[in-house]
Amino acid sequence: MDFQVVVLAGGFSKTLVPLVSKDVPKALLPVANRPVLSYVLEHFEENNIKDFIVVVEGESAALLVGGWISNAYVDRLHVEVAAVPEDVGTAGALRAIDHHLTAKDILVVSGDLISDIPPGAVAAAHRRLDAAVTAMLCSTPISGPSESGSSGGKDKAKKPARHNIIGLDHNKQFLLHVAAGAEVEKDIRVQKSILRAVGQMEIRADLMDAHVYAFKRTVLQEVLNKKETFLSLRRDVLPYLVRSQLRSELSQNGVLAEENGNSKDVSDSKVMLSQLLTNASTQSFHELHALGPDGSARSPRKTHKCCVYIASKSNYCVRLNSIQAFSDINRDVIGDASHLSGYSFSPQNNIIHPTAELGSKTTVGPHCMLGEGSQMGDKCSVKKSVIGRHCRIGSNVVNSVIMDHVTIGDGCSIQGSIICSNVQLQERVVLRDCQVGAGYVVSAGSEYKGESLAKKEKQ
Repeated sequence: MDFQVVVLAGGFSKTLVPLVSKDVPKALLPVANRPVLSYVLEHFEENNIKDFIVVVEGESAALLVGGWISNAYVDRLHVEVAAVPEDVGTAGALRAIDHHLTAKDILVVSGDLISDIPPGAVAAAHRRLDAAVTAMLCSTPISGPSESGSSGGKDKAKKPARHNIIGLDHNKQFLLHVAAGAEVEKDIRVQKSILRAVGQMEIRADLMDAHVYAFKRTVLQEVLNKKETFLSLRRDVLPYLVRSQLRSELSQNGVLAEENGNSKDVSDSKVMLSQLLTNASTQSFHELHALGPDGSARSPRKTHKCCVYIASKSNYCVRLNSIQAFSDINRDVIGDASHLSGYSFSPQNNIIHPTAELGSKTTVGPHCMLGEGSQMGDKCSVKKSVIGRHCRIGSNVVNSVIMDHVTIGDGCSIQGSIICSNVQLQERVVLRDCQVGAGYVVSAGSEYKGESLAKKEKQ
């Protein structure tokens, strides 16, 4: 695959506080006791792709991520870690590393994506359709607590989130409309030229932009340079390219001409559905749009194509971009999506490290993980939870994620919670649907529900 792969790994994400800390940026948050970034890199490695640019926001986060990559993938992968300023957004991050981008096509991947979709499928669709951009879409994940516990409130019903409004051509190859963020709640406005060209458009609300994009490098660089206020690929760059695909020109060197928002529709006739793309070798509506009413060629006008690759519903594709998603993904990777974990499960459908110690009458249920060197006391029970390395567990843990070096005292009850590294829970603590930041001490007998507990950062 002749693409340059750029992984956008983020930094110290504010939306993931208190899970992230000065020692654990987003890219190193654990999923089944492995950094989330490892799932991205190793998925590409399995597909024989071993060269990456990993972009990290902030110098300190970049040092931590770079140090981990050097230790974990020495002699396996060639990774260049590039530090960019914090809070520049995904488009700003690419703008900051513009001088590193040299290949004909660039594959941009979010560093928080857990997926089993072959990256080559997106690249192949991009090249086959000669697209300016190809976005990967997948089924909107169903988020929420599992049946045996909660991780975020009273409502235990799993509900699909509403991420995007997507408009597609009838062959589901071309992206005609995209709305994200606040735009999802607004009226749908579509360019008249696009509707006239395609005849009809299919509107979908059940698809999620997976933050995997194949770009023609010249187009990407021109948009980033011309639109200096663009911060987001999903909310700025992609919608801009979609809106302008029939009314912007692509010159011989691949540079976009200036977009004119008030320009008239240049199509003189409606192109009927029978004329539209039926297979890869047939003209798309982009080429047909450039023809005159009698099928003759117009003046040298060339459109650019915005395409999609839609993953199968059977594929797993979820981003770790919220606290709820962190819980969901950890649950899935030791549960229904265990093929992504990289671990071998026992006949009891769990993972207990050989160095872990279990007390008398202690049970570790299915869909559980007990990390290296961890110890469980007598008569303890762990259900549908991940326990990190070198933990001391003296109580029951249900539907929770416990990171490394955590001590949970006797008589505690932990349900639907996330406990970060080096936390100490003293005796008889009750936590339900809580997050506890790194190094925090919860005093004996405390009870919390739906709380976020963390040390105050020193200024």
